[in-house]
Order: sequence, then C-alpha cells, then structure tokens
Amino acid sequence: NPDLIATSTNFCPLVSPIAISRRQSSSFHRSNMPDHPPTEDGSWRHQLGSPDFPPDPDRYHLYLGLFCPFAHRVLLTRELKGLQHFLPMSIVKPYPKEGGGWRFPTTDEEYLGSTIDHLFHSKFLHDVYHRSDPTYEGKYSVPMLWDKKTNQIVNNESQDIMRMLNTAFNHFLPPDNTAQRDLNLYPSDLKHQIDEMNAWMMPGLNYGVYKAGFATTQESYDENCRIVFTTLDRLESHLSTHTKNIYILGQTITEIDLKLYTTLVRFDTIYQQHFKLMIGSIRHNYPHLHRWLKHMYWNVAGVKETTDFKHIKENYSKSHAGINPHAITPLGPEPYVEAWTEEDEKWKRESQDESE
Repeated sequence: NPDLIATSTNFCPLVSPIAISRRQSSSFHRSNMPDHPPTEDGSWRHQLGSPDFPPDPDRYHLYLGLFCPFAHRVLLTRELKGLQHFLPMSIVKPYPKEGGGWRFPTTDEEYLGSTIDHLFHSKFLHDVYHRSDPTYEGKYSVPMLWDKKTNQIVNNESQDIMRMLNTAFNHFLPPDNTAQRDLNLYPSDLKHQIDEMNAWMMPGLNYGVYKAGFATTQESYDENCRIVFTTLDRLESHLSTHTKNIYILGQTITEIDLKLYTTLVRFDTIYQQHFKLMIGSIRHNYPHLHRWLKHMYWNVAGVKETTDFKHIKENYSKSHAGINPHAITPLGPEPYVEAWTEEDEKWKRESQDESE
C-alpha cells in the first residue's frame, strides 16, 4: 500500500498491519513498569539514556529480520560499534508471512540465520508486541528494541535505534577499544549534511523502491519509479563531484552509508526484478555508486558478514503473492556483489593519501 509506505516512519517488508483481536481488556496495567504506550502511528519512540531506560549492559534485546533493510541498518550499527556482548538479538524467518505474520523458527537450525525467540520462545513476532501492549493492533515491525527489566518495547523506529546505539553504550566498551568507542555515525560536524541528505534520499530511494514496487496503477508506478532513478542520479552526481570520497560524505563512515548500503545491496539482487525497477542497475549504470557499494561490502568489517542474500531474496520473492504468485526466487545476478579490484584499491590508497 503506497499510502502506508508514505506515512510510515519505519516501513519495510516486515511491516504487517494485520488486525489481531484484542486479547485482553484495555484496563490491563503493568505494575512494575512505566506507562509507555505506542504513538498513534504504532511506533514506540522512547529513548535509551532517559530515566526510565538507562543504557545498562544486558538489559536490552533486539528483534530483527536479516532481510529488512531498516533492521539491517540497526544490525550494522551494532556490529560497527562492537555491541554484540551488550545487546543480544532474536531473528525472525524471512517467510512465510501468511497465517499469523512473521514467525520464529522452532530451532536455530530450521532456517539458518534465523533464531528462536531467545526471551519468550514466542511463535510469532506479534506475540512479543502483545507482551508490551496486549491491546495493540498496529504494525508488527523490526527492528524493535526490548527492555528486559520492565518487560516492554522501548523503540521500533530504525533511525532512533541507530542513533541511540551510536553513543549509548560507549562507556561500557573496553578502554583499549578506541576505534569502536570513538566511531560516531552522526558526528556534529556532519549533522547538517546528513539531515539534508536524509530529507531527499529516504523518501526518494529507501522508501521509494517500495512505493514503486507496490504501486497498483500504471500512473503511480511510473511516477515513483522515475523518482527512484532520479534519486540514484543525484547520489551518483554527488560522488562524481567528490571523487576522493571513500564514503558518501568523505573519509569517515556515517549513518548515510549504512542507510544507503542496505538499500543498494538489495537493488540489483532483488529490487530491480521484483519491484520492476528496470531503467538501470547499480553495476552497469552507476559507476561511482557501484565502487562505493563494493567498498562497503568487501572492506568494511561486519558489512559482508551481516548481508544474507538467501534471507533477502527469499523474503521478497516468497512474501508478496500479489507480485510473485508462484513464489519463485530468481537466480542472479552473479556474483551478488562484484569483486574489489586492484584498480579499486589503487583509487582508495590515492584518495586516503590526498586527504591526509
């Protein structure tokens, strides 16, 4: 539904606005926890570092799906910041969606990469949501940050969680781990540029692929498909005029790189075919973006390791019966991400030398 996509703060294929019957009376009260209901749009927007949610080690738990680009950006933040020991996670299966919504495997071996619900052994993601609010009937989405102490959802908006994880646990990192502690994905000197780029990249590309892919009229598809490629053109132009940028905004990785990566790594592999984005591909039509994507995948620790193409391709191809009724998962492209070459490495060295 393009209208849902346009208004959601955290749209991804995992968002499932299934109507679930009210399971308990709205007079239900949680005696040992602050009252933090979701907002009207179905989002929990509470903040780590507030009095109710101090950033204590092993107090919080992440719920993710490896296929979802919005969950993937949070997973990348967790990896780059070295928070694996402080923030365990449970991962839903990429399909099926029908018959109750997104679900957990019964064992960690059932669908590799997915896990059981380590906290509650739930069958469905909506079961976890109803533990926080039994009357909730909105979207059941990832990423979602859970507070084990008060037994409730803290936040289910990807940008909020990214920015909280960026700094909230810094003082728990080992003193000698300066690289991860000092890593700042939303630095003060780049906030204006990040915010400005977010303002057009997110609606035009990150959400735009879905607005084109789920369009139900030719006019809506045509309009939104063009917007996607206009946004890609703008990003390509930015890198073509900043040819020494290893990352989008210079020599330092920021949240923009994570947000863009999780969309572009899905573009040639599934979006182009599944969402009918056939005007061009990243590898053949956007040379600067293509080199940037290769660098992210092959050279940034934790990026390749968190990119699961089986989850990605099977989620889209087996969850959207209106688009792909036979649930056939397409082969290709081969390889999913092209190799980082000696010529690419030479460009990187020269770019780093000139920036010093």
